[in-house]
Parts: sequence; structure tokens; C-alpha cells
Amino acid sequence: MLRVVEDHLGSNQVSRVIYGTIIGLALVVALEHDHPRPAVMVATLLGTAVAVGLAEFYSEVVGTEVRTRRRVDRAGVREITTDVGAVGFGISFPTVFFLLSVAGAMQVETAFAVAKWSGLALTGFYGFWAARLADAGTLRAVGQATAVALIGAFLVGLKALIH
Repeated sequence: MLRVVEDHLGSNQVSRVIYGTIIGLALVVALEHDHPRPAVMVATLLGTAVAVGLAEFYSEVVGTEVRTRRRVDRAGVREITTDVGAVGFGISFPTVFFLLSVAGAMQVETAFAVAKWSGLALTGFYGFWAARLADAGTLRAVGQATAVALIGAFLVGLKALIH
């Protein structure tokens, strides 16, 4: 398992997962006070993951073809699809908590809270390991993790202020 995480941290998908996580976190925060049913949250997160994924796929294919002046080959499509999957994973990750709520294993309020905190934790995790893998000391890595997680916390706080 550690090797899988290490391989992932060395991949291009890290930035895509973070991007998706921030989108998913924004959805969770934006919809929380509307009190949607957990199944609605599952559908919203998965639908958003598909919509953003399709937009990402289309824009990457067109951007690549414009930049290279050639059609994207199968290897390029596979690479783009992998990146799109990482964005989709980041967006849809909170569905786990809402599915638990649908199954009755978790209250919907708890699902929202865990979804928000897990998004903040994930962005902080990536910030920490980005610094550590770039040879920063532990204290500096904790600082970077905190700074990155504050992006999500800002979103949560902003929503709390305007609601």
C-alpha cells in the first residue's frame, strides 16, 4: 500500500486530485445549508464529476491538438483519461460519506461534516508530502500543509459568513 501511495505522489495526477477535491469541497459547502437528501448529494457529486471530467477531456484534447497541430493518439487519450479520472476521483470522493448516510450508517449532518474535513485533510496531506518530497523539513512541510488546507478552510469560512 505504501508503494501505491508513493507512486501516486510521484505522478501527474496529484494536482488533478487536488483540483477535483476543491471542486467537491465547494459543492459540499455550497449545498450543506440547503439540507439536500444524501442521495441527492451522491447524484450531485457524481454528476459534477462526469460533467467536469467531460469538459476536462474535451479541453485537453482540443488544447493538445491546437498546440501540437496533430490529432491526439491512443497514448495521449489514455494519458488524458487518467488525468480526467483523477479529477473525477477528487470531486466524487465525498460520495462515500453520503452513501453511508443513505445506508443509515451515518447521519446526513455527520456526512457533511466528514466530507468537509476529509477534503481539508486531503489537501493538507498533499501539501505536506509535496514539501517533504522536495526535501523540506518537517516543520516547513507542516506549514505548507496548513497553508494549502487553509484554501479549503477559507471556502468553508466564507460560506459560513454569507449564509
